[in-house]
Amino acid sequence: MRRWLTLLLLPVLAILILLLPRVVVLPPAWNPWTPLDLRAPPGLLTRYKLSRMAGEPGLCAASFSLSGIPLQRLPPQPLRNGCGIEDPVRLPGDLRFSPGTPVVNCPLAAAWVIFERQGLQPAAQEAFGQRVTGVRHLGAYNCRNLYHRAGGRRSRHATADALDLGGFTLADGRGIGLPRDWDSPGPPGAFLRDVRDAACRVFGAVLGPDYNAAHRDHFHLDRGGWGTCR
Repeated sequence: MRRWLTLLLLPVLAILILLLPRVVVLPPAWNPWTPLDLRAPPGLLTRYKLSRMAGEPGLCAASFSLSGIPLQRLPPQPLRNGCGIEDPVRLPGDLRFSPGTPVVNCPLAAAWVIFERQGLQPAAQEAFGQRVTGVRHLGAYNCRNLYHRAGGRRSRHATADALDLGGFTLADGRGIGLPRDWDSPGPPGAFLRDVRDAACRVFGAVLGPDYNAAHRDHFHLDRGGWGTCR
């Protein structure tokens, strides 16, 4: 419902901005042309502003600068045969990533910041009364096709527009992971489902154990436009 409401509101906002530029002064959160404040909770224009980053060089970095969040940018890896990273950065934040901090495309990093602040950490506080301090991942950039097939479309991993998460470490050292805790009737299972649902509010596609057997042991997060959340 929220997605359709966003699509209906965007043309109205665009007309107001174009026809009444001196009369209509929108706050930054409602102005589709201003950089995204990554500190703010997801709103009607969050996904749209994230999608603009892919086609407007510098917009992603501007959003990090506006938000006061340090960003470690890396040299671009030009696209060759459908693989490469146009705006590579190290995933920001103070979480401990294992094995090592992933390198992703900048817009994915922007989505991650919103997800961690507004989804992951609140879910941990709700379920366990403490923060997540570590993340176990299965990789981000990987020059390959979907499902490692010999032919077909490139995976979102081929441009570092995807991240696979296998588990989380809490402040007390406890580990919560897939697939072990997915069907847990207690807090671990509820936490993982809350994490999945929170990711769906930010990322374009979120695939997990409910999607298929290939994703039974991780959450796949990417910026695709299909709106899949399972």
